[in-house]
Amino acid sequence: MERSSSITKKNDGDDADRNLSEQLVGNEEKEESVEKIFESREVPPWQKQLTFRAFIVSFVLAVLFTFIVMKLNLTTGIIPSLNVSAGLLGFFFVKTWTKFLEKSGLLKQPFTRQENTVIQTCVVAASGIAFSGGFGSYLFGMSEVVAKQSTEANDALDIKNPSLTWMIGFLFVVSFLGLFSVLPLRKIMIIDFKLIYPSGTATAHLINSFHTPQGAKLAKKQVRALGKFFSFSFLWGFFQWFFTAGDDCGFVNFPTFGLKAYENKFYFDFSATYVGVGMICPYIINISLLVGAILSWGIMWPLIGQRKGDWYSAEYPSSSLHGLQGYKVFIAIAMILGDGIYNFFKVLGRTLFGLYQQLRNGNVLPVGSESSPSPPAISYDDQRRTQLFLKDRIPMWLAIVGYVIIAIVSAATLPHIFAPLKWYYIVVIYIFAPTLAFCNAYGCGLTDWSLASTYGKLAIFVIGAWAGAGHGGVLAGLAACGVMMNIVSTASDLTQDFKTGYMTLASPRSMFVSQVIGTAMGCVISPCVFWLFYKAFNDLGIPGSQYSAPYALVYRNMAILGVEGFSALPKHCLTLCYIFFAAAVVINGIRDAVGPKWAKFIPLPMAMAIPFYLGGYFTIDMCVGSLILFIWEKLDKVKADAFGPAVASGLICGDGIWTLPSSVLALAGVKPPICMKFLSRKANARVDTFLDGWQSLSSDQTWASANFAISKLLMVVTWHYDEKTSGALWCGSR
Repeated sequence: MERSSSITKKNDGDDADRNLSEQLVGNEEKEESVEKIFESREVPPWQKQLTFRAFIVSFVLAVLFTFIVMKLNLTTGIIPSLNVSAGLLGFFFVKTWTKFLEKSGLLKQPFTRQENTVIQTCVVAASGIAFSGGFGSYLFGMSEVVAKQSTEANDALDIKNPSLTWMIGFLFVVSFLGLFSVLPLRKIMIIDFKLIYPSGTATAHLINSFHTPQGAKLAKKQVRALGKFFSFSFLWGFFQWFFTAGDDCGFVNFPTFGLKAYENKFYFDFSATYVGVGMICPYIINISLLVGAILSWGIMWPLIGQRKGDWYSAEYPSSSLHGLQGYKVFIAIAMILGDGIYNFFKVLGRTLFGLYQQLRNGNVLPVGSESSPSPPAISYDDQRRTQLFLKDRIPMWLAIVGYVIIAIVSAATLPHIFAPLKWYYIVVIYIFAPTLAFCNAYGCGLTDWSLASTYGKLAIFVIGAWAGAGHGGVLAGLAACGVMMNIVSTASDLTQDFKTGYMTLASPRSMFVSQVIGTAMGCVISPCVFWLFYKAFNDLGIPGSQYSAPYALVYRNMAILGVEGFSALPKHCLTLCYIFFAAAVVINGIRDAVGPKWAKFIPLPMAMAIPFYLGGYFTIDMCVGSLILFIWEKLDKVKADAFGPAVASGLICGDGIWTLPSSVLALAGVKPPICMKFLSRKANARVDTFLDGWQSLSSDQTWASANFAISKLLMVVTWHYDEKTSGALWCGSR
């Protein structure tokens, strides 16, 4: 799902999809014609591809994946591609449904790969709103909880607390515009330019394989593996819940490498989610995260911390952006911006060069000439796919009228939701949006790299500076970020889905309708899921909490920088920001200069930046996932390639869906019975002394009663171990 500078669906985390798609594309050249395998099967008309059962399954899976994406959004912001899981589970549910109906003699329409593609498109569109909706970034960055963590721009004009009604309304008026902006260009992108869209191609190959006899057998085994690890992950999350009765309690705070390392965020937190994410993300992503964690929390922050009282006042609390926290946040922002700007110009350059070559060679047909003869196809597959892709045309007037109407409604509505966001700011965004949406969709087709978050950050700085300080510039910038991100993100998603539909013979009309319905689902499901988190967890957005929403603070501080400049930064922070900004650009340049063979050994700056603010705990989890996959590949590469994504998806889905019952328990006031904490031996001795003091008073009847009550409350058990940290485990029930 991008989606952003946080290694998400169509950014660096999508290297996994890119690698898979490259293998599949390469294999296609060696294999027999795919469409000849399906030649005897009738392609249903576009209306019959949109079935009631497909949208029922899509809704269920959309809720599941929205919980997963929301949890990832609010913890680290790293969101792997869930396309494989969506396609696999969609196939499994409908196949089970149709088999049951077939046995009972009630089956009227068989399950086709076109219907499978509709489900895939709808689920990804719906769950994608959990990212592009900004619940872990710009939208939550507007809240008072995040604003209090900054001393600047925290007045009423720059704050907008979450509310279910305005969040749903906001998403409905901004999420559909991108769909209409690239609709007229689908033929140019898919047929004339023959853009690859690696993730869309990989998904199409996956769906095609499911509907062959051999593929169906493998899919059944993959679903079984996914179900096993889903159950394990869910039960493991349930088991861990019993030990989290207080702050810093439970397995998630296990000081794996000692208490000193724990203080510097180096520990394994037993998260099945991030072990699964590590299995999906490429090795270079996980190694880059680990390098970034060691560089920041292992070297830089301890050294800067020693300058307390010199570089920054010792009176500032640890959460103040004028203290050490400022270095963590703004240096991370500098690396993210450096990486984003480099890749923006790289992809833009490749886009313009590609367009120049297409125009020079005369391969571009007029946008509206869908009935004009297409270039001669080089294979039977291309002939068949092109014929059906051009069969169900979507009128040009629909795209233009739809865009204009939504733009007018949006420009009239958004200023009522965000007072500082004037209507003429929105009009300017919508004038440039189609061009930027096209660039993003074209670049995604070339590189599989969506720059939606980069365009969003551009809007933050431009609109925030235009509105200015004292006029709600921070809130205006964040809202503008949301408008821009939703447009360019949905545009690249739709063209990616058109590519998948092209290769599975799904009609462009069914793809568009499925995307619209999925987006509408997401506009309701995502705010409701976020609202559940918001109401269930009182410490949501607080640094160090279970759901700290780190990118909310990052995005808000970008908006503050755009409005107020660099005056708020602590001493030498700006110099360090310049250094790391330049380093991000240089490292990316070196990676491109040395070529793919050596680039895989050079860390990615974007990935390195994430633990600068968060710490290294989740990187340990992800590296464990990488290690598991690496050993598995060495032992049996064929099984690892076939079942690795399914096992990883099971780990992610099980732990992710556990957040639903845990949220319900929190809302109902049900608290875990046990608190498991880890103390140093010295601290543990003080606890023992305290308890011994109560025991000495037990001769008095009153104190005996008190002692009995305290012992019932605490039930302290300690285990001493003589390692470097000389720590002790402290368990207490409530």
